Amino acid sequence: MKQETPQPTRVILVRHGQSSYNSQQRIQGRSDKSVLTEKGRDQASKIGTALGSLTFDAIYSSPLQRAKETTTIARSCFNNPPELQTPDTLQEIDLPLWQEMLKHEVKEKFPEEYYCWKEKPDEFRMQLSTPEGAINHFPVLALYEQANTFWQDILSRHQGQTILIVAHNGINRCLLGSALGIPAAHYHSIQQSNCGVSVLNFGNFTQLESMNVISHMGENFPSLRQGHRGCRLLLVRHGETEWNWQKRFQGVRDVPLNENGREQSRCAAEFLKDIKIDFAVSSPMLRPKETAEIILQHHPQTTLQLEKEMMEISHGLWEGKLESEIRQEFPGQLEQWQSSPETVQMPEGENLQQVWSRVKVAWDRIVESAPPDSTGIVVAHDAVNKAILCQLFGLEPDHFWTFKQGNCAVTVIDYPQGIEGQPVLQTMNITAHLSGGILDKTAAGAL
Repeated sequence: MKQETPQPTRVILVRHGQSSYNSQQRIQGRSDKSVLTEKGRDQASKIGTALGSLTFDAIYSSPLQRAKETTTIARSCFNNPPELQTPDTLQEIDLPLWQEMLKHEVKEKFPEEYYCWKEKPDEFRMQLSTPEGAINHFPVLALYEQANTFWQDILSRHQGQTILIVAHNGINRCLLGSALGIPAAHYHSIQQSNCGVSVLNFGNFTQLESMNVISHMGENFPSLRQGHRGCRLLLVRHGETEWNWQKRFQGVRDVPLNENGREQSRCAAEFLKDIKIDFAVSSPMLRPKETAEIILQHHPQTTLQLEKEMMEISHGLWEGKLESEIRQEFPGQLEQWQSSPETVQMPEGENLQQVWSRVKVAWDRIVESAPPDSTGIVVAHDAVNKAILCQLFGLEPDHFWTFKQGNCAVTVIDYPQGIEGQPVLQTMNITAHLSGGILDKTAAGAL
């Protein structure tokens, strides 16, 4: 008898609405003087409406008032919500020497420390005076420990449930990073906008379903930061195919889009039509190429470049088969693929290290050749997009299942300082233009 897979724990993670200190460009940290602005209260109301159709088994908020007020406003939109809990482990990052200062004042007064904060957050420290003497405080590392403590406390109590967490920019980054195995050195590579929504699923593996989605606030995705010098890349997975729908392994079989996949591509085209797209790259396979061509109908001046190294993983003898057929013909291999994908050599196909290597070459070439201050679109496949996202954070193939990629989902990756600087994952796996909701409802496919 087949053992049933336990229901995953779903976490909806939200940053608070705009605060007074946000609008003033002031460092907040653990100060509780900052309150929601009128815009922040409106954002909180919008997030409540966006999440109103979900049923939550528990609701957690930071005890700081800007997060608590966001939660209270959002919670008022829910039917029979559970009581609000406010653990200290959701407090914002502790920056005692900078707290309540304007950002430009911090840059001027602490130039070396600010550089370290931005470029090497895992090494950033503050020397604090205590009655026992001077101590070194490492804010980001301490926040990662705090995030780990929070997860250890709540996940064991909410197995198979859906919970809402409303907190802050810094702690949310660390909650995401610690859950997914992203090192503290990449702290600034995870964007968290006011009232942006991220969805985590904790099951046999931890999966980021989506990150920093702000479509419910009338914005497609975060705008470019001031001083941005590099490129912005819009990473898209191809639309649905009949084999996606059947959960049949595709690999390098050149399966075209089905009618739903074409409609998804048209929705993605509408979603991106007002974005100035300077260049476009696609895997040469039919399904991403047609997806890209439909999107580019709104951008006739943009030429589509085909990149062979962006082709889907070759599943070899698995291609064309359903999971049940693979289990029968290749005993134990599918379970190995689902639990330890980095150890699998596809029969007469590829392994993930081969995919990692060729995708890195292609992605680096795209970033290096992108003109300064440009926006490009890259349309590829599930496994390819997963490899790209992992490599942004230095993650190896054992993290293959970490990032979900829905059909025609849009992910935004910025290179503020070009190829030499750290990339920033602005938002990931947006599917609101397909379903109108927060959750990814696209076909899972065979992967």
